[in-house]
Order: sequence, then C-alpha cells, then structure tokens
Amino acid sequence: MSDATQGTSDLKHYVNDRPFDPYSAVTLSPEQEKYYLASQWVLMWMKFKRHKLALISGIYLVLVYLSVVISEVLAPYSFSHRHTDFLYAPPQDVRFFHNGEFMGPFVYEYDVSLNLEELRWVYTENTARPKQLRFFCTSDDYAGSTYEFWGIWESNFHIVCPAKDSQFFFLGTDRLGRDIQSRIIQGARISLTVGMIGIIISFTLGLVIGGMAGYYGGWIDSVVQRVIEVIRSFPALPLWMALSAAMPVTWSPILVFMGITVILGLLDWPGLARAVRSKLLALREEDFAVAAQLMGAKPSRIIGKHLMPSFMSHLIASATLAIPSMILGETALSFLGLGLRPPITSWGVLLNEAQNFSAVALYPWLLYPAIPVIMVVLAFQFLGDGLRDAADPYK
Repeated sequence: MSDATQGTSDLKHYVNDRPFDPYSAVTLSPEQEKYYLASQWVLMWMKFKRHKLALISGIYLVLVYLSVVISEVLAPYSFSHRHTDFLYAPPQDVRFFHNGEFMGPFVYEYDVSLNLEELRWVYTENTARPKQLRFFCTSDDYAGSTYEFWGIWESNFHIVCPAKDSQFFFLGTDRLGRDIQSRIIQGARISLTVGMIGIIISFTLGLVIGGMAGYYGGWIDSVVQRVIEVIRSFPALPLWMALSAAMPVTWSPILVFMGITVILGLLDWPGLARAVRSKLLALREEDFAVAAQLMGAKPSRIIGKHLMPSFMSHLIASATLAIPSMILGETALSFLGLGLRPPITSWGVLLNEAQNFSAVALYPWLLYPAIPVIMVVLAFQFLGDGLRDAADPYK
C-alpha cells in the first residue's frame, strides 16, 4: 500500500516534522492534530463546549448539587424554625441605601397588625429601623437558629444572619411562620437526591436486563420484551400513586423516602432497557465482538468491556434526561399527599402546602417552591440536549 492510499488514523506521514493528511497532502495544524488524535470523550467535550446553553446548565446543576452538601449552612434558619409572630409574612426586600447613605445589605423591620375585616395579618415596613444582614456568622451573635448538620452534630453557623432583634424573610413565611427560603434550600437535598438515587437504580436495571436481552436474544429477549410492554402499558402517574398509597402509614419518613425512590427507579428502567437491547442487537454481530467471542471472552466481559462503551455516551445523555422525570414524580406524589410527608421537607411537600387556592391568592409567595423545580428540570433538559448532540457522531 502506497503512502498516498494509507489511512490517516496512524498519522505516520510528516512534512517538516509536522504530520499531514496523505489524502489531501495538507500539513495538519496543531489544532487539527489535536482533533485527529482525540479520544471519543475528548471529542464529546469539544462539541459539548460549543453548546453554551448546555454548558451553563451543567455549571448551574453542579452548583445546585454542591449546595445540597451545606444546605443547613446556606439557609438563615432551620427548616422547622417557627416565627409565631410572623405568620404569612411577605418577602422582605434587601436594600443597600438608607436615606441616601450606603449601609450595605439590610432589611426594614416589619410592623404587624391584624385586619379584622379581612381576618389577615398586615405587614408594613418600618423605614426608621433598618437592620443590617451579617455574613459568615453564628446564631449566638445574631438571629439565626441552631440545626443538626446532616443529622450528626449540632451547629449554628450560617452564611447570612439577620440582626439579633430582627428577622430576614427573603421569600416570606408560610402559615406556621417558617421561612420559605430556608425550607426551599434544605428541601433541595431530598428532591435532588431522589432523582440521583432513582436514576442509579433505573440505570443498573436497564443496563443489566437490556444487556441480557440484546446479547442473548431468544426466549430471554421475548420475556424481557413482554415485561417491558406490560409495565409501559400502565399510566405512569396512577401507577406511582397506587404503589405510594400501598406503603404502610406507620413507616418512618426515612422509609417513605427510600420507598418513593425505589418505586421511581423500578418503574423507569424499561425505556433504557429497550434502548440498550436495540444497540446490543446491532453491535453483537460486529467484528470486534465476534473476535472477543472467538478468543474465549465471557459474555459479561464482552458486554461490559466491548459493547457498552461503544454507546456509553448515549446512555449518559439518556440518564441525564431521565433525572427530571423522577424529580417531577416525587414532586407530584408529595403534592398529592402520597409521597414524602412532614417532618421531611422537599419541594413537593412545600407545594403541597400551597393547595389552598384562596391562601395562594392572598399569599402568592407560597408558590415560590415551584421556581427551583422549573429551573432544575429545564437545566437537566438543556444539559441532556447538549450531551445528546455531543454524543452524535454525525453532528
């Protein structure tokens, strides 16, 4: 074979110590050389970086999941701390200038009165009493609250604290005087964890069951296909509701959390399993898979080491797009009162408290927990779209 017809994959042709493409006889630039020598994952990253919206969404999700680790520190109060004198308090505006002078971040105190005609509390800002916010503080010095960090040890350190004799309700309070901002921040831990644990269960089942059906075929494939068709024939939400309602009411909140996570994971694997099956049916006849068989490799090694990596990028994109459905599933079940329940706090539990439309009409800030749900779901969708485009070899 001549140099003019030899493939470019080994890049053994050089001009002036630089590799060149023998088909076009053009010397490769450092950027082209980097591209031709890049692995599959590097090529995916190079294409993913061009998808700006997906990149921003990925950064946002990383920050959100990092915040889950220190949610008690980020929240001004613990999720159960009550302010009995400030029921349904509206959000307070953070200001920087008082009477034309810069004071730094502060809020005005509320004067509270009861409207006997409408039977509601009325809050007015007392502009004569600005209260500065403190950062990186403890509740011993300011008006924060103590908490158990990850339920292990007690602490009172907060990123932001109101003044000692004041309050800070950035997103208002609920019917029991609990700070909605603090409950949203700490409720993210449960809602986001449900999605991650659920996708691990679903991903594992989908890979194992779909891999067996696609590789072995025959009666195994027929049984798996029938099971998938039966599961997918049921409407998702009613099936979730039925299984959630079957959980004993005597279960602790932790057991309910684990039960909801397992239910979401067990019911989400059929779609992934079908995708894995179709891929393996096509790849098991390829030369590299047949060569591995002839060399005596076990089926588990062929599937795990040779077939799965061939489309792992597509599986990652599919998993990314599946996480929002699990977050929405937990939110829907908790909203309907069939999922998590107090004292556990999640975004669905917070929205469950906003079912009273008359209360929402008077106190619209009760719907604020829906905002992080929408933002996280959209971020996952944009991230999944970016990963799917990056994994597509034809784009």
